[in-house]
Amino acid sequence: MAQRYGLGVLSWSPLAGGWLTGRYRKGAEQPASSRAERQAARFDIAAPENAAKLAAADALVVLAEEAGLTLVQLALAFVLEHPAVTSAIIGPRTFEQLGSQLGADKVRLSRDVLDRIDEIVPPGVNLSARDAGYTPAVLTDASLRRRSA
Repeated sequence: MAQRYGLGVLSWSPLAGGWLTGRYRKGAEQPASSRAERQAARFDIAAPENAAKLAAADALVVLAEEAGLTLVQLALAFVLEHPAVTSAIIGPRTFEQLGSQLGADKVRLSRDVLDRIDEIVPPGVNLSARDAGYTPAVLTDASLRRRSA
């Protein structure tokens, strides 16, 4: 729809809250972060519901390395590759994080790499129900979608 009507799209959280930075890895220790403190279950690498995210992140690290990229570069380039995406909110907190993200806008991913990303995480799939985002009450409570009788 954005493309059809010439609307801009600003992608939020292209690094999936840190999951696509390489911080969260299978078999590693739980990294300390304020985000993990606020939303412990969403970022707990030992939680069964996060196993699919860890597996996807590990597979994406391998793909990034094969493509001569870092995981951060792969993730940002993937988002920016979509023709409807105008820009992405990268949100680095440190100069080191910023440095790891600069230049990703110059990366072009081949169709093969894009297809492999889609195999690892099919489009439209949330690997954890916790990552589905906010669900407005109007979608879960039918009484909020109807006028009073």
